[in-house]
Amino acid sequence: MRTEDLLAAIATGLWRWDHASDRVTLDAEAARLLGLPAEPVELTQAAVRSRFHPVDFAEINGIIQLAVAEKTLAEARLRIVDEHGRVQRIVRSRSRPRIVDGDFELVGTLQEVPEPQPGTSAAHTPITGDWRRSREAFLLDAGRALAEARSTAEVLRVAAGLSMPGFMPDGLAVFGIEGDRLSVIGHHGHHSGDERPFADMALATDYPAAEVVRTGRALYLPTPEEYRRRYPATWPLAARFRRTSWAFLPLVNAGRTIGAWMAAFAQPVAFTPDERSVLTTVARMLAQALARAGMQEEQQELALGLQRSMMPTVQPDIPGMTVAARYVPTGGGLEVGGDWYDMIPLPSGRIALVIGDVQGHDVRAAGLMGQLRIALRAYASEGHHPDAVLSRASRFLAGINETELRGHGEEQRFATCLYIEVDPATGLLDIARAGHPDPAIRMSDGTMLVRPTAGGLPLGIVPDTDYPTTRLVLEPGETMMVCTDGLIETGGHDLETGWARLRDILESCEAGEDGESLERLADALVQAVHGPPSHHTTGPLVDRREDDIAVLLLRRDGAGCGVGTGGLPAQPVRRTVLSVAQAEPERIAEARRQVRDVLHDWADPDQVDSAVLMVSEMVTNVLLHTDGDALLVAEITGERGARRIRVDVADSSDELPHRRCPGELASSGRGLMLLELLAGAWGVDPRGDGKSTWFELYEEAGEAAGPLSSESEPAA
Repeated sequence: MRTEDLLAAIATGLWRWDHASDRVTLDAEAARLLGLPAEPVELTQAAVRSRFHPVDFAEINGIIQLAVAEKTLAEARLRIVDEHGRVQRIVRSRSRPRIVDGDFELVGTLQEVPEPQPGTSAAHTPITGDWRRSREAFLLDAGRALAEARSTAEVLRVAAGLSMPGFMPDGLAVFGIEGDRLSVIGHHGHHSGDERPFADMALATDYPAAEVVRTGRALYLPTPEEYRRRYPATWPLAARFRRTSWAFLPLVNAGRTIGAWMAAFAQPVAFTPDERSVLTTVARMLAQALARAGMQEEQQELALGLQRSMMPTVQPDIPGMTVAARYVPTGGGLEVGGDWYDMIPLPSGRIALVIGDVQGHDVRAAGLMGQLRIALRAYASEGHHPDAVLSRASRFLAGINETELRGHGEEQRFATCLYIEVDPATGLLDIARAGHPDPAIRMSDGTMLVRPTAGGLPLGIVPDTDYPTTRLVLEPGETMMVCTDGLIETGGHDLETGWARLRDILESCEAGEDGESLERLADALVQAVHGPPSHHTTGPLVDRREDDIAVLLLRRDGAGCGVGTGGLPAQPVRRTVLSVAQAEPERIAEARRQVRDVLHDWADPDQVDSAVLMVSEMVTNVLLHTDGDALLVAEITGERGARRIRVDVADSSDELPHRRCPGELASSGRGLMLLELLAGAWGVDPRGDGKSTWFELYEEAGEAAGPLSSESEPAA
């Protein structure tokens, strides 16, 4: 027999409450006990709440929180009411909380129990057990939630969601002080606009909240008659809300009254000493939370103003190009740090894009960032090449370290930087890099590749440092992304997993020619790593503001302008170019990675492995058997499912490769054999300044390569 059938046989219902989604699932018997049709159903927490007596529901919340904290069984007796509030039956609920992905869910049973007879001990027992234990659990949870709230809006949201044990307000308001006037900071349980009569009230007004602010003493009004008798002038303002009891408490922080808190009740409340104790404790925690949030918001406003004054606005009217930028400060301290970006018009008519990160997340880092940004703009405006700009900037920061920081006993700082000189007419990019993450290119077909560039030490470590430059071409329809490491590594990621996360965003966002599409892409990149905090659950995104984030996007317009056969638009070409110098054998691994990234959506994974193996062999042969560097060009053309990849590895040597017959133990001599076995077509083409060894693979199924033509035969 199934568990559900067994429980139904003994008139016991089964229910499950998922706290993260706020949904409650009932089986047929549980639905019947709640006065609903006897069939399985899934409801919101609010819908289930309406079936319980309001006092009972408030108390069961406290018991549940205590059970979650102590990992014990939550047991309670609850009154089920109809739509008119009449008690239909009493049920016993037994539930056990389970922690699931950082949140909890409750699984429990419902069973009808007889109503206690007058004069018995059960008749004098609180329906849900120990009220004081419920109160302790409630205050513990409320204190934690209010302590975690970061802003005034979050504090008010937490206050609105508090379920007090034994009595639950259905209307809340928080009043602030502005000079000699009373203001409404926030409210709950009222319609929009209901606060207007109270929003600009003089502190001398005969109104409970105003009196609480003036005297610093709490007021409890258990009946409408009491409210009307004591405050006849303002009673008409409160009468229309049809409440029966009110509590007004001062919000006191550091001995100073900063406002008042109102809790209004639809059910009569006597305001016993225990109830007043709970309200007083909540008011004290609420005042502290509001004071903390106000201070943080003031600091954040100051920091954002400082950061905004240092951050430039990107130039929107670069001929043939579109730019978008984002800056997100860290979530700690003053929310100001050393990340920055800049866009500098150059004397040559070109544009310089700069992005960098000064070590640290404090005011000193922000100050150094401002100084370094000014210095970089000065060096760039003088017309220096990218390598010279970074060399001078490194010498400048090293001088600050030596004269200002070390002289005052402060920790010396360094900075990473990426400096890119852009020719808008040709898409030519001259890049110098100082310890910064490489740029990424989103190709016209959506593929993202991280472009490896030569680089030097971060700025400020060694005064005289060389910064080699790398030249790339941004093709029409391609987008370059440069960012600080906060965008890559925030959320516990390393470089590899962080780039994988960004690749998913870059490749999934819809491309477009308009500036709005680039702005949407910038928003998507930031949102992928930066989510809102919550006082009770992490939700889909945790609060990941561990580091500043700066990101710059540059798109070269004109995708799809080519015309193919029959007047149709030409298919976009996917291409990557990489040079491997004699002194950089470690870049062979980068060459393998580039080819694998280019072939990320290739239909046959075996062909991908073959291409990576052949590229590794060809580049290694150049470094071993010539005195020059290797230049790798990989290009994919054609429609999806019937594409061709051609890979060329060029070098400056005139000596052509020779076939050899290596023995079983030989460590070399198999390069041409691999090409013959794995390539669809291959060859060696002499050039005026050397030669190019190439191969092709074809995506279509079946045998892709026919007999090689004489022009493709390598020299023997």
